Amino acid sequence: MRLPVNEFGRWENSIGRRHFLKVGVLAAAASMFPCPAFASIRDFLSPFRTLALYNIHTGESLDTVYWRHGKYVPEALVGIEHILRDHRTDEMTPIDTRLLDLLCAIGDRLDAREPFHIISGYRSPSTNALLCGQGAGVAKHSLHIYGKAADISLPECELGLLRRVAMDLRAGGVGYYAKYSFVHVDVGRVRYW
Repeated sequence: MRLPVNEFGRWENSIGRRHFLKVGVLAAAASMFPCPAFASIRDFLSPFRTLALYNIHTGESLDTVYWRHGKYVPEALVGIEHILRDHRTDEMTPIDTRLLDLLCAIGDRLDAREPFHIISGYRSPSTNALLCGQGAGVAKHSLHIYGKAADISLPECELGLLRRVAMDLRAGGVGYYAKYSFVHVDVGRVRYW
């Protein structure tokens, strides 16, 4: 887990005495519950969620805390929408926060040290139609149009492992494009290709 940096460029210290005691009590309580209880405990214990993204088409990058103390950070969401915009048209759309949480979970599971490389985030309807017309294997009603999908790679991680971790999370669709060196993830229904 990466520590967030505040607006002054200093590391934020989120572990105080109260937080330490809260973690101990919750860890003890969690041992008495079945595994599904851990998901809500994780949310309670984690005071922040971060994402590091690099858009391969624009060269832009972002490393941000997008969720803090139970709330999504509006300024961070705007920055993420910008990084994930349609690079062909510069159009943006709100990105489904479940997709952000999925990317965060993938990064946490892989203990990612580098940013996700974004091959495709949001796709405008016109871009999607163009790619469909080119026979690029693009779905006519792609979830990219709705801000619910991203095509990603993680240079430090073997593509097959990235795919496996995404599949294990069972949070939506996972497509494997070894020829093009990326994995598609979305927050639609669970399916694999």
